Amino acid sequence: MRKSKLMVFSIPLMIILFVLVAYRYGYLGVKAQVASVKETEAAKLKILAKYMALLAEKPALEKELSALKEKRKSENSQFSEGQTPSIAAAGLQDIVKGIVTGRGGTITSERIGKSETLGKLIVLNVSMDTTIPDVRALADILYAIETRTPSLVVKEVDGKVKNFREPKELLVKLDISAITAGK
Repeated sequence: MRKSKLMVFSIPLMIILFVLVAYRYGYLGVKAQVASVKETEAAKLKILAKYMALLAEKPALEKELSALKEKRKSENSQFSEGQTPSIAAAGLQDIVKGIVTGRGGTITSERIGKSETLGKLIVLNVSMDTTIPDVRALADILYAIETRTPSLVVKEVDGKVKNFREPKELLVKLDISAITAGK
């Protein structure tokens, strides 16, 4: 009888202990793993939503980028072009020479001045001694230089009459500057 009483108490006690162990290590462990998986899934869904939002913005960003590239291209048209400042200065000389000779003037001498650096930009300087047929041609030359694209700036004009008895031809020294983008 003693064994049967012990069995009567020990079997239900063992079943209760087994259920508690199964609950503690089985059910609660699985529940913790499921919660961890759900948290990971929620985090990944949040990241996926952010990526989808970024991908939805891509066409607008590409459109804005192309607009900025066009704006940069139009702003670069204001600069003298050349791979180096020396080449850009030579191009500036050719431009001014074409303007002066196109209005009936002649170039007696031309010099490339020292370039100045302003941040990412380089200021090119060119000096030219010219002979110009009359004041009207000088006005046309100055107008053509100042209104040209890429922008040119007349820094200094020094003029003299070539012959005081017949004050028609002028000796004019022009100092002209332009801006180029530094490399």
